[in-house]
Amino acid sequence: MKTNVSKKILLEASHLVKEFPVSSSKKKNACVHAVTDVNLTIYEGETLALVGESGCGKSTLGRLLLRLIELTEGKILFEGEDITHMKARELQGIRKKMQIIFQDPYASLNPRMSVEQIIGEPLQTHRACKTKSELQARILDLMEKVGIPKEALKRYPHQFSGGQRQRIGIARAIALNPKLIICDEPVSALDVSIQSQVLNLLRDLQEEYHLTYLFISHDLSVVRHISDRVCVMFLGKICEIGDANDIFTKPKHPYTKFLLEAIPRPDPELRKENKELLMGEMPSPVSPPSGCRFHTRCPYATAHCRITEPEARNINGRMVACHFPLE
Repeated sequence: MKTNVSKKILLEASHLVKEFPVSSSKKKNACVHAVTDVNLTIYEGETLALVGESGCGKSTLGRLLLRLIELTEGKILFEGEDITHMKARELQGIRKKMQIIFQDPYASLNPRMSVEQIIGEPLQTHRACKTKSELQARILDLMEKVGIPKEALKRYPHQFSGGQRQRIGIARAIALNPKLIICDEPVSALDVSIQSQVLNLLRDLQEEYHLTYLFISHDLSVVRHISDRVCVMFLGKICEIGDANDIFTKPKHPYTKFLLEAIPRPDPELRKENKELLMGEMPSPVSPPSGCRFHTRCPYATAHCRITEPEARNINGRMVACHFPLE
């Protein structure tokens, strides 16, 4: 846990729900239950990791918090201000403080814009620089911060490697000195050798600019390296939230345990150990199971789990949504 993490709440989300209509479904009024009754608090200066299998609603939740997509239900407070129903014009001031780094550096940059135009666009949109010379100096400074040489100012995205493109995306995200950055799997599309460089860059920038990260990932080895707290998500609902060290050493929710068991082990001797693997397929988000959504895959599930949905409760400072949490 970093020492510069405060307990001052930066963002608070209450009972978030997002449903996407499914027009092709035979079932009348069917919808994808992407996010269901999610409560989340992000503190200033921390890195909160959001983990779970592909399709569990991680990226949808990140976009909801930024108001890039509209909520079905719920409430979002940013710095104590309710932004849930703000119009686009009202959100402009908030958007300066909340930015996103996208997963795919190939798709997130406009191929017709040079590096100068990509990084300069948010600065111009929000009129952050008064003169052209000030704008140019700011762009060059941002390029230096993320390790892009100034000679590349006029180059286009196709002239860079994947890691360099992601650095350009990071420069664009920090251009307006935001307080919160949603990192939506920012290293998953990169080579392993480049991942550590980008992760170290994110940590250095966090320290320099006093940034707060919501770090979305399915790679738990990356999460362990960068996070202060971990939030585990399954089929649109949060299973467990706690300090990263506690989550990794002693998980309370069965799903968290199985995610950790799936991490590859570098030691050949440890690989020989019998591991309890998660069986079965993830249920459909169009018709999620009754009771606990994890019960169809949980070896510890009882009849009670199949009928009654577990409420999130505090267990020694950790939020766990399970009827029978692990000891």
